[in-house]
Amino acid sequence: MMFFDESYWTKRYSHGTTGWDIGYPSTPLVQYLDQIEDREIRVLIPGGGNGHEVAYSFKKGFLDVHLLDISEIPLTNFSNAYPDFPKNYIHHQDFFEHEGAYDLILEQTFFCALHPSQRDAYCQKMKKLLKPNGILAGVLFSKEFDREGPPFGGNMKEYQKLFSQYFIIHKLEPCYNSIPPRSGSELFIEFENQ
Repeated sequence: MMFFDESYWTKRYSHGTTGWDIGYPSTPLVQYLDQIEDREIRVLIPGGGNGHEVAYSFKKGFLDVHLLDISEIPLTNFSNAYPDFPKNYIHHQDFFEHEGAYDLILEQTFFCALHPSQRDAYCQKMKKLLKPNGILAGVLFSKEFDREGPPFGGNMKEYQKLFSQYFIIHKLEPCYNSIPPRSGSELFIEFENQ
């Protein structure tokens, strides 16, 4: 079984094979962030890469937003692009080794980058990182891919079974505001830590 380590992702960034990076913040996450009134909440974006959603959040007045990625290349790119962003909120680290307590964790092409055998571990770690009643929100793919991943796909039924063991499911529904290339192949999620 292949796990995708730092060298794997660094190689992808080095070679520019970063199809998940759309070059701007994802519409579903932008519209979700725009609805949040309390800008003092603590937010984590794991596997956040070049940090488009982090930059958007920060510009919108969220002052406690954390960017985490296993590869240093996108974090350096982000740091160079946003020199005023607090360096101690940029984490070059494996998600599973990260410690913290967050009100909101945003999911954007991170879950699908992990091998499916890590999905239970993902849920357990998310549960540990979220404060009581903390929220995990974002998008998941609702399709299977016809080649070896990542990305790895899935469907609503399997996500329902997996996530209901760990979270209160507020939303697990077709995403109506996906970017055009992902239209019809994403689910929007909003899960609450029990």
